Amino acid sequence: MRYPKECVLKDCNEAVLRPLGPEDRELLAEFYSHIPVEDRWCMRYDATKPDVLERWFKAMQDGFVDSIVALCEDRIIGHGSLHFRTFGVTQHVGRFRIVVLPEFRMKRLGTWLLLDLIQLAMDKGLEKLRCDLVVGIEDAAIDAVYKFDFIKAAVLKDYVKDVEGNHHDMVIMIKHLHKGWSDF
Repeated sequence: MRYPKECVLKDCNEAVLRPLGPEDRELLAEFYSHIPVEDRWCMRYDATKPDVLERWFKAMQDGFVDSIVALCEDRIIGHGSLHFRTFGVTQHVGRFRIVVLPEFRMKRLGTWLLLDLIQLAMDKGLEKLRCDLVVGIEDAAIDAVYKFDFIKAAVLKDYVKDVEGNHHDMVIMIKHLHKGWSDF
């Protein structure tokens, strides 16, 4: 894929997509400091902690994660990451996470990031793409990935707890990838 890539959001703002680089540590830390805790709680790690970001950058350097960011006026407004293994029974499966600043949600930024992550997974030769989403909290994301032919593979009832201790279902969504884009 060619970067940087310019995209126009639904509100006519422009964003630039590009790979996350080692020089972006402070920008990424600043980005996650503006993500509300109720949005961060469903992530596997607290991205506001420096040691977590350090592990992410190390995983990128070691070749287990690829990340792209969306920038607007020199600040990160969205972050997408593709996680994969190079050995084992799930080396053909990638997992992804997309996080967008609240004021840039519902403006198709997540769609732009998802399209690039799907292409990146295809370029890496992955066969499936997986995401785990929380029902009742991440319903917009569930609807979005469904539109990109992700299927509901499983629902884990009352699997996760929010910051207030309420239980929620987790849905596992899977997309079967192809060698290239086509109409069918």
